[in-house]
Amino acid sequence: MIGACRSGMGSMNKDFAAKVERALANAPPHAPGVLIVRLSAIRENYRRLSEAASTAATAAVLKADGYGLGAAPVFRTLAEEGCHTFFAATLSEAAALRALDPNAAIYALDGLFPGSAPLAAEAAIRPVLGNPGEISEWAAFCKSRSQRLPAAIHIETGMTRLGLTPAETRELAAGIVGLRASFEPSLLMSHLACADDPENSRNEEQRASFEQLSALLGTIPRSLANSAGILLGPAFHFDLVRPGIGLYGSSGFSKRKFEAEPVVWLYGRIAQIRSAPPGEAVGYGATQTLRRRTRIATACVGYADGYFRSLSASDSREGSPGYIGGYRLPLLGRISMDLATFDATDVPEELLHRGGFIELMGEHLSVDDVAAYAGTIGYEVLTSLGHRYHRVYLDD
Repeated sequence: MIGACRSGMGSMNKDFAAKVERALANAPPHAPGVLIVRLSAIRENYRRLSEAASTAATAAVLKADGYGLGAAPVFRTLAEEGCHTFFAATLSEAAALRALDPNAAIYALDGLFPGSAPLAAEAAIRPVLGNPGEISEWAAFCKSRSQRLPAAIHIETGMTRLGLTPAETRELAAGIVGLRASFEPSLLMSHLACADDPENSRNEEQRASFEQLSALLGTIPRSLANSAGILLGPAFHFDLVRPGIGLYGSSGFSKRKFEAEPVVWLYGRIAQIRSAPPGEAVGYGATQTLRRRTRIATACVGYADGYFRSLSASDSREGSPGYIGGYRLPLLGRISMDLATFDATDVPEELLHRGGFIELMGEHLSVDDVAAYAGTIGYEVLTSLGHRYHRVYLDD
């Protein structure tokens, strides 16, 4: 069984538990579910990752709306904690962050699409330039404005995705003096492909390649490590580390141990409670047949809300359970677009009522537990959380 009171998940302190109860009690009566984000946990995870990063500065990755949890509140929380550098995926994401702080260094990881340089400049965004065309366009734009605007340079070291090839990096190095006259290379960066596996030889190969290629471009701050890369040790830290998933409550991003404070509590509202006799089938496809007289609680969450269909149960497969007051509710049948059904037979009647809530993630199930049931990773679980949930941000 996955996740029955995992370490750190099953011992919510009383003050926070009381805040959760108040959040659920005060949720709008029409809300089909409640998503609680614990900002104090994000703050603590940032501190732990910063400590692990030793002397390197610690940035924060807020792409995909802060990994699905809300970029704005996460940005404000980390800025208060002393974070000065942030990474978004797109220029639009980065521009939204800029509206929150005129002074932070904000990078757009996807680079510079043709014709998008004016938007980057207007919002004071630093594009991450990963091919000669982007570099030429940014240099020409900066020359036209007579401004040495900052940008990062992405070097490909083994991901085979974005970034300058080794040959392109060497060619760029030959003209680096002229390039610096056009714009300010504020960061050299690359991305680890296998940092989640500390024993993988590709990690050291990429580190050595980045060390060698970045040295060709002169004294510019360097960044290689993501959350998992931080745990590989000081040789991978360089000047700046870029944690993402580790900030948001996942401990499953590396085979090396990192105890993240849980960040997400997810609840589905109960729309109906009914009883059904043994032999009845539940849900689409009739994939699960009841083995006893069962009290069924139907919650208003489904795959449209990021509660994946792959979490479903059947006669041959256990699905992701829910919890009420510490009582485990096995999932029944397939999850549909808007609804999921749970076996509430063993829940005391005084705890079970229409309009109440079933815990789907939080004290008893971590984001990594839910990911394991779904056959995916915590990143996908978090970034898929829908916008029909009533969202509550707690900073205790």
